[in-house]
Formats: sequence, structure tokens, C-alpha cells
Amino acid sequence: MESLPLTSKGAERLREELKNLKQVARPKVIDAIAEARAHGDLSENAEYHAAREEQGFIEGRIKELDSSLGKAQIIDPTTLDTGGRIVFGATVELYNVSTEAEVTYQIVGNLESDIEKLKISVSSPIARALIGKEEGDEVEVRTPGGVITYEILSVKYI
Repeated sequence: MESLPLTSKGAERLREELKNLKQVARPKVIDAIAEARAHGDLSENAEYHAAREEQGFIEGRIKELDSSLGKAQIIDPTTLDTGGRIVFGATVELYNVSTEAEVTYQIVGNLESDIEKLKISVSSPIARALIGKEEGDEVEVRTPGGVITYEILSVKYI
């Protein structure tokens, strides 16, 4: 069985989502199905079909989260001793040499990556280029738009 790396914060967020789905969303959709059934003919009942579709989504997400959490290798970045090297869980401040812009990413597992929250997957091109590097190093990242050169300004485990 393949283990999935997750930060401890990411695992907690997934557990909260799972709890919400089981304790709030599932009972709510079951009530909606029961109410729609009470309206009679199910073949032309849009509320019933919408509730059943939502129920399918909720049950699928519950199975996905249960499976993922069961396979998870939970890593607390604050306890890592990496000797200054970038590994999974690192929060890395980067300087784009060509645009002179700074950006900070955290390297996380595939399940918790969210570019809007600046959490990048450990399997992304940027993360793969950063793994094993140290503060002060320059890295080249191959992207569909070309090669981007970053200078590593800081590495933290928070």
C-alpha cells in the first residue's frame, strides 16, 4: 500500500472535513431526500434527483477521505531536523530573478496542495527543483512558459 505524505495541519483539515461530511452534510441530504420523496412522483421530481446526486458526491468524498487518511504518512514539519535542506513540509521564501518578485510556498502532499493558499504539491515542478537545496542556492524551474530562476531566501519549518 502506497503511503501519502501529509503535513499534520493538512491531516487535521481533512479530518475536520470528514467529520463535517459525516455529521452535518450526510444527515442534511438524507432529510432532503426524505422531504423530496414526500412530494410524490419521483420520476419528475427535480429536488429528489438533485438530493440523490449530492448524496452520491458526499458519499464519494467520504470514501476518498477515509481511504486517504488511512494511507497517510503524517509528518509534522516543526519536528524535522534537515540541516537547512529543503524537504517535505518546508516553507520556502523565493526571489524570482527575472521579475524581482518574492513568493513564499509551503511544500505539502498532493491531497492538501492549493496554489491559492501558496501550498504546492511535493510532486510539482517547483517543489521537485527545490528539494535538497538550501538557503542562498539558485534553482532553475522548467515550466510550460520557460525556465524560471529562483534564489532561495529562507527555509522554515512551521
